[in-house]
Amino acid sequence: MKRRDFLKSGLGAAALCGTAGVVSEAEARPNLEPAEEAVGMLYDSTLCVGCKACVYKCKEVNGMEPTYRDGADYYDSASDLSGDTLNVIKIYKDGNGKYKDAEKNGFAFEKRSCMHCVDPGCVSACPVTALERQNRTGIVTYNPDACIGCRTCMTACPYNVPQFEYDETFGQINKCQMCNQKGVERIDNGQMTGCAEVCPTGATLFGTRDALLAEAKKRTALKPGETYNYPMGDLSKPDSYHEKAVPDYKDHVWGEKEAGGTNVMHISAVSFDKLGMPPLEERSYASVSEGVQHTLYSYLALPAVALAGLSFVVKRNADSDEGGEQ
Repeated sequence: MKRRDFLKSGLGAAALCGTAGVVSEAEARPNLEPAEEAVGMLYDSTLCVGCKACVYKCKEVNGMEPTYRDGADYYDSASDLSGDTLNVIKIYKDGNGKYKDAEKNGFAFEKRSCMHCVDPGCVSACPVTALERQNRTGIVTYNPDACIGCRTCMTACPYNVPQFEYDETFGQINKCQMCNQKGVERIDNGQMTGCAEVCPTGATLFGTRDALLAEAKKRTALKPGETYNYPMGDLSKPDSYHEKAVPDYKDHVWGEKEAGGTNVMHISAVSFDKLGMPPLEERSYASVSEGVQHTLYSYLALPAVALAGLSFVVKRNADSDEGGEQ
């Protein structure tokens, strides 16, 4: 093989590599859009009284035992999400904790459960599609039969939602599936989630994402001190209403845009950073990570592309040399 041919083949391979890089950048995708008939929940922190009826109902629906701490075995005292707790009520407290929904010398409740992201990072990271976003409802479901226990989903979730059963010999991932998992299917059967059904104040409200987002914006635009009849249960057909003076809401619907949006949204009179919500941009982790993956895969393929180009030129010149010797 002549030196000139070798250089030409090298430049050709480099050109192929450059083209691959351009293509990979073009493959970075935007955030996914909400499912066409997306359902979700609206959690209004100002309505929550911390009764934990939602925690009890969640465990009843999912066949989980109460969590006891410090010798108290007469109520569920779960303090965070775990393999045995898929929904929990946490509390923010400042100073003397005297005033509800006040940032200074006050307290507020906050719900933790799966946010059912519009563009879920757990689904993007799962290598075996054990986690899936349902096309119609947008609910993020989990299939334990497909799961290989790699726990990648746990690192991909900004809300620390997927939890592993570390205390089980053959543990699995557990997370809220909006009461629509196989064998329960409350949503498919026209019911609402268990936590929304039992909430005595309407703090957890079930409905379509569009309707819940409109309700959230309506509430945050109300004048503090006005009386408002808060619907309870399913927003499309409320069981009853809860009359209450409007608090001084923050002008922020958590989940409208964060990380591409969520189907479970929150509103509050206390800033979400004080309630422990993570700082998130509007771009979803999944859209960013998939773009990076495509780029990496393309560059990992570059050596193979270069080798193929060199092999082709070497073979062509070898054939040419053999022909000249005859």
